[in-house]
Amino acid sequence: MSGGLNAQLPGDLITDACRSKQLLGRGTDPRTRSAAGTKPLEQFIPHMPDTGKINRSLFDRVIRPQLGATRPDVIVGPTSGIDFGVVERGEQAFVVATDPVSVLPELGLSRAGRFATRIVLADAAVSGLAPTHLTISLALPPALGDDAFARLWQGVHETCRELGVAVTTGHTARYDEAQFPWVGAATAVAVGDPAAVVRPDGASPGEKLLVTKGPAVETTGLLTTLFPDQLPLSAETLATAQQRLGETGVVRDAVAAAEAGASAVHDATEGGLLGALHEMAAGADVGIAVDTDQVPVRPGVSAVCETLEMDPWTATSAGTLAITAPADDADAVAAALAARNTPVSVVGSVTDDAGVRLDDTPRSVPDQDASWPVYDRLTKTE
Repeated sequence: MSGGLNAQLPGDLITDACRSKQLLGRGTDPRTRSAAGTKPLEQFIPHMPDTGKINRSLFDRVIRPQLGATRPDVIVGPTSGIDFGVVERGEQAFVVATDPVSVLPELGLSRAGRFATRIVLADAAVSGLAPTHLTISLALPPALGDDAFARLWQGVHETCRELGVAVTTGHTARYDEAQFPWVGAATAVAVGDPAAVVRPDGASPGEKLLVTKGPAVETTGLLTTLFPDQLPLSAETLATAQQRLGETGVVRDAVAAAEAGASAVHDATEGGLLGALHEMAAGADVGIAVDTDQVPVRPGVSAVCETLEMDPWTATSAGTLAITAPADDADAVAAALAARNTPVSVVGSVTDDAGVRLDDTPRSVPDQDASWPVYDRLTKTE
């Protein structure tokens, strides 16, 4: 389930109801205590990270065993590392993906609406099917006036229209405790041929690894747009880096890659490109080897990451795709993406061991997204 730079915002932007410490509690919180003589609830539930996606242990122990009724039409259910589910009815597959709606008003409300919508649609698109429908629930702060909401909604509408997506239903309201950036959730649906669905855990040993756009694309665009005065970079470099924010969409790239023969497609959001590679490797029970010299790097990314002392490999990069393909199909996948003017390179291979290696050096799963502490630091020094 995808995240993004916004997955770690200052505590005053997160409502109390969303704080995992309060939801799971600690021994001193009466809400974590069961009846007299029994152990606190926290002793039976794995620790949830304070921010960001829950860890795989908690997912496997709490969510995965409790998924409601078992239905034969659910082909892909909730799975760690897979951002969508699949329901198959007759000769059609319905890909369903849900994400929080994260709106950064500082981007300008119309632009923020477009950015948020692209993030939601991406998780359906990595299935290889183009998103067709969207449902959206918005819980807005009372201070957001009608004109401001209209600008926000314009961004949602325009993005959906450009991508052939129909908004089918939703819920829109203002609530006293609602705060930006987390103002709701949305579900994207893609309808198509079941045989065309590509899973992020579909990689096999011997296949090639391709990467589009490269690391830290989203982070570079967002940080330079939100905090231009705090970065000691030239006006030219800032302007170049800010352009990366326009490259955070993946819908058409993901569909093109799947149609050209990709075996797995994954977007590089929370945890960055390294996090995405680890999810692909773990899901398919394979290893991934990367030649970093072959990985695309967009203009401005290196300068921003060096200035902020931030690891680009673990910084959120919406807009970037990690793709695997059989060796005989890798060139066709690359050509399909290049035809869309999307930077892409064959950067490595799928191996029969485990984990992710960058230039023969093993890299562990990121503890957190590298952009989060940087965002916090820049916010506090404004």
